[in-house]
Amino acid sequence: MNKFFLLFLFCCFWGWGQQKKAVSPALKKDVFFNKKNAKKPTAPPSKIELKNADSTNVKAELYDGNPYFEGHVELHHEGSILKSDLVILYQKENFVKAIGHVDITNPDGTHLVSDEAEYDGNTQKAIARGNVVLTDPNQRIETETLYYDRITGTAYFNENGTIYVPKDNSVIHTKLGTYYVREQRIIFDENYRIDNDQYITEGKNVNYLRGEGVAIFHGPTTVTNKQKPSNYVYTEEGKYNMNTKEVFLHKNSYIKYNGKILTGDDMFFNQLTGFGKATGNVKLDDPAENRLLLGGYGEIYEKKDSAMVTQKPYAIKIFKNDSAYIAAQTIIAYQKPDSTGKVKKSYLKAYKQARMFKTNGQGRADSLSYNETDGIMHFVGKPIFWTGEKQVTGDIIKAYSNPELEQVDSIHVEGNAFAISKADSLNLKDEFNQVKGNLMTVYLKDNELDQAHVVGNAVSIVYADNQDSKTKTTERIGINYSTCGIIKVKFTNRKVETISCEIGALSDTYPMSKISKEKRFFPDFNWNTKDRPKRWQDIFLNTPNYPETQYTSENPLYDAAQAIIQKQEEEKKAKEPKRIKKE
Repeated sequence: MNKFFLLFLFCCFWGWGQQKKAVSPALKKDVFFNKKNAKKPTAPPSKIELKNADSTNVKAELYDGNPYFEGHVELHHEGSILKSDLVILYQKENFVKAIGHVDITNPDGTHLVSDEAEYDGNTQKAIARGNVVLTDPNQRIETETLYYDRITGTAYFNENGTIYVPKDNSVIHTKLGTYYVREQRIIFDENYRIDNDQYITEGKNVNYLRGEGVAIFHGPTTVTNKQKPSNYVYTEEGKYNMNTKEVFLHKNSYIKYNGKILTGDDMFFNQLTGFGKATGNVKLDDPAENRLLLGGYGEIYEKKDSAMVTQKPYAIKIFKNDSAYIAAQTIIAYQKPDSTGKVKKSYLKAYKQARMFKTNGQGRADSLSYNETDGIMHFVGKPIFWTGEKQVTGDIIKAYSNPELEQVDSIHVEGNAFAISKADSLNLKDEFNQVKGNLMTVYLKDNELDQAHVVGNAVSIVYADNQDSKTKTTERIGINYSTCGIIKVKFTNRKVETISCEIGALSDTYPMSKISKEKRFFPDFNWNTKDRPKRWQDIFLNTPNYPETQYTSENPLYDAAQAIIQKQEEEKKAKEPKRIKKE
């Protein structure tokens, strides 16, 4: 019985001893400590020094017999000071493990606290774990595990971290981060978010120069206005100065502001002033106005809600069934409230060599102004406007369109108004209705002439036809010449139906047999076909310089009448007695 009892005690003590040894396994370093430094130390490694501890202990069964210190422990090494509740010093390896209230102060100005830490005196590398906080005079990093290399001056984490920058009240969240202490530079290699009072920056890869307050983007990045989240910039390669709030964008970039989107090869935006610019393949998309602005260079003014495009700029106004194309040397788009101050209206200005093309209307002038909201287009500076087989010129031309029907419904001309239309658009005869005056308003219906009102020194040359009600055949009566204070012309089926002349009226209709070719045109008649755009690409040219349309000049009635008159004159002359001169 005694033998069995002694055997039982031996087994118990042997097992207890084995358990105590299992508590303190041999030192096993993290692979981080075995990585070679890119920068070698300038001197041989010094030993870690103990400066203070409440108790010093050495037990063979603990920590491979290495000493461990408890209570107010303080160690020094190469200018760094480590404090903790418990520290194990592996003397041969010049390595320590610190447990509980770890506090490390470094000569580079950084201060680190954590629950636990390991430090290698030979490589001057440290790993901190549990509630890690690394601070310097300008920021604070919080994470669960931090790897710190004193020689290279780098610290990194890979299990999510938060960085606080008091200078600009920024908070940075990221999964992976590397902090270069001496350069005050941080690289985020995974998704990150920089949040301050005004803006949120999000992306996948950034080099943050904290000392300069500059973030360099390498990958998809957005900078969003917190007060207006719909306003933001996007780039895949760029730079952001967080002090001046300037953004430089270089790859696949765009600026979204006030519902509009600006893109270009190289871009810039100042978040404080709201000024932005773009060069190369510039496009400003305004979905609310169904309008695009394109060119080689562009500027935007966010606070004024305006933009300017130069270097072969052009605008595309997209309608349901058609589009209007506008080009000039400079195009400006802006918005301003109406007279009530409640409704914002959109405007477009194109100046110097302005050109416009739409399927049912074309125009050219020195400058063009377009009220997109109300559908009013002003042409100023030797303007010409064409629609169908009609041409209008004057000092100022205002074309009014119905945005819903997408058609010009009236044209108002101020000063030297001159409207020309083919008398019959189905032939190539040089027969043109012409109306002139100081002021003119032309009304269109279904893109065809309906009425023309001319006020002030009004004159007209209009072909008069008569249609047989039964056969529907048309007979040319002659040409009506009118001179009066006000002329009103009514058209039906592209033909003149009625002409009314008011104030000092003088109106006569002459048969074709009495009208020569010269009398069928006003002296300043100019039916311009060479300058008229025939396709939207023509808006980029000063003139497409098309060959002038050739019209035939036929007036058999006049020719026959002239032949009769000539014959009568010849017969009369033949009957006159001949005088014989006496010698």
